[in-house]
Amino acid sequence: MFTGIIEAVGNIKAINITGQGARLVIATNSLDMSDVKLGDSIATNGICLTVVAFDSSSFSADVSNETLTRTGFANYQSGQTVNLEKAMLATTRFGGHMVSGHVDAVVAIIAIEHNGNSIEYWLEMPGDLAPYIAEKGSITIDGTSLTVNSLTDDKFRLTIVPHTTAQTIIANYQVGTKVNVEVDLIARYIERLLTKKESSSTEQQSSGVTQELLARSGFIK
Repeated sequence: MFTGIIEAVGNIKAINITGQGARLVIATNSLDMSDVKLGDSIATNGICLTVVAFDSSSFSADVSNETLTRTGFANYQSGQTVNLEKAMLATTRFGGHMVSGHVDAVVAIIAIEHNGNSIEYWLEMPGDLAPYIAEKGSITIDGTSLTVNSLTDDKFRLTIVPHTTAQTIIANYQVGTKVNVEVDLIARYIERLLTKKESSSTEQQSSGVTQELLARSGFIK
């Protein structure tokens, strides 16, 4: 589990894509690696990666074909900057929101506008994600916990303050840049609970099994 508060900006040192997936080597730059162990999770541009090798300044991780298909990793190149966050601890201050590190979609930035000392980014909103994106709700963009400040039927707006721009890869965004998006985890679970409840109710109504039928069949008296 992560919080969406970026701890460092790293670089992809190497990316070797094969038919079985990919092996990444990430330069961690200012990320504190002193407490990292094999098997730990580090969110890289919002994607939960498992550390399979590391030293004081880098770590390696394997990426499956499923992850390559569903995230921006398929288009990443050596030297590219990435947001980094180690998995949260029970004692960690919860500064952002609950982030699983599982990307829901890759979307494009369609407009960039300056508003005072902040920058506003408009992003595509695929129809299947629209139910989970709410005005003033939380969303994760390339691993960064952000607030949705406005939305329409097919796009949503983020307002980025200077500190966030300085501490993440957002300064590199341009119109057309594609980013990893993870919607609010709580919205996903609420949908699942409601869908399950509706499904169970429908099954009960459509089964045709009633107390009268069970009594006639000798199952109850």
